[in-house]
Amino acid sequence: MNAGIHKHRFHISGKEIEVYPSAIPNRPTIYLNTFQKEGDRVYQTLRAGHVSEHTLVAISGLEWNHDMAPWDIPLISRNDTPCTGGADAYLELLTETIMPEAEKLVPGEILWRGLAGYSLAGLFALYAMYQTELFSRAASISGSLWFPGFRDYVFARDMKIIPDRLYLSLGDQECRTKNPSLKTVQEHTEAIHTFYQQKGIETTYQLNPGNHFKNAVQRTAAGIAWILAR
Repeated sequence: MNAGIHKHRFHISGKEIEVYPSAIPNRPTIYLNTFQKEGDRVYQTLRAGHVSEHTLVAISGLEWNHDMAPWDIPLISRNDTPCTGGADAYLELLTETIMPEAEKLVPGEILWRGLAGYSLAGLFALYAMYQTELFSRAASISGSLWFPGFRDYVFARDMKIIPDRLYLSLGDQECRTKNPSLKTVQEHTEAIHTFYQQKGIETTYQLNPGNHFKNAVQRTAAGIAWILAR
């Protein structure tokens, strides 16, 4: 454990769960799906930014292109790993098994729950809002909203509950690619942002300098900070 970080760690079904409890009871709990165990770095960045007290729950050890993917899609490039739709099964594991165990470590009552993620986990954060009422806020940071069929999915359905706040972000270089799927990401993200605003959902969209990989931890913390802001 890094010095100065108070957390609990446990494992369920091959996933590692790290719970960073709030210093005071009855605060929000944010669930963060991570690609490379970024929990400590995101937690430290949030603490340095003096955001309002909350419990952070970071999950790692994910089958990234399966657990975070809503449905199967064709390969988007020759050397890519296929995305196979395991999001529903993972969401069931998260909500029915991981969350009850994590919330035994949360001080007091949970004020509200948020869901955050970067890249495919940002896609998952929005997709989950259409499947469960457990999350009232979400942050999709550099979300993979290029995912084939997702924009149409959003336009055709209602979320399980109207969220209190939604955060969307991208790097301003992310659409500058020859890949026909990835190059649509800014167009789709901006269209989804406008759609949510027209539905009366409090939504913000942040366009950050850089490509998909720049300042991922800082961008993630910024998204979580925004949904925590009030």
